[in-house]
Amino acid sequence: MSEDWNPALYLAFEDERTRPPRDLLARVPLLKPRRVIDLGCGPGNSTELLAQRWNDAEVIGVDNSPAMLEQARARLPGARFELADLASWTPPEGTDLLFANAVFQWVPEHLDVLARLLDRLPPGGVLAVQMPDNVNEPSHLLMEEAAAAGRWAARIAGAARDVLPAVGAYYDRLAPLARQVDIWHTLYNHPLAGPRAIADWFRSTGLRPYLAPLDEAEREGFLADYTARLAKAYPARVDGRVLLRFPRLFIVAVR
Repeated sequence: MSEDWNPALYLAFEDERTRPPRDLLARVPLLKPRRVIDLGCGPGNSTELLAQRWNDAEVIGVDNSPAMLEQARARLPGARFELADLASWTPPEGTDLLFANAVFQWVPEHLDVLARLLDRLPPGGVLAVQMPDNVNEPSHLLMEEAAAAGRWAARIAGAARDVLPAVGAYYDRLAPLARQVDIWHTLYNHPLAGPRAIADWFRSTGLRPYLAPLDEAEREGFLADYTARLAKAYPARVDGRVLLRFPRLFIVAVR
């Protein structure tokens, strides 16, 4: 994908996006880690949570987006941020926490990557991961419908993100490397301003593979089609807002 991520668009829903990493962090059983690393740190909102909880630890953010890293450095000048590809990145020795908020759904063969990362942690080290598990939600199924309905269909075929592996697959892969593996789902219902707000939410994440190959006019056409489909699937509630149902998968593995 040629275009970089858009930090401003991503942070338009900062409160909602920061709830999952806050919930994940609450389940991390570490008191005084030496080094904590935020994998796929984005604009630094999740890294900030780590720095606030462990102000004596070395805090590092890793991402493959220069734009996101620039935003993160401005937000947290006391932390260190690195450009890297998580598919091949390896944690340095002395790392006690690998924290990954909404990133590994984008990493190919991420079960293998998670196992490799967990295996590099010292005894007592923690791998904490959260991923959207929403490919079968209307928000994503309607992306595919809109993609197939326009003149752009051939160019964005196959843009859909893969369904996550079954929960048992994560457990079977990580449990032999850990003394404890905790896996759970949380279903969020986010009140948003309307169907266009749902489209704006995903413009900075799930819609990126669909929009990147299109020119400006085609993007507007695609978004108009997608938003119209969202309006039927997400009816207005009593206050005029819509509820975006958003399931997420959480994993905390202790080495």
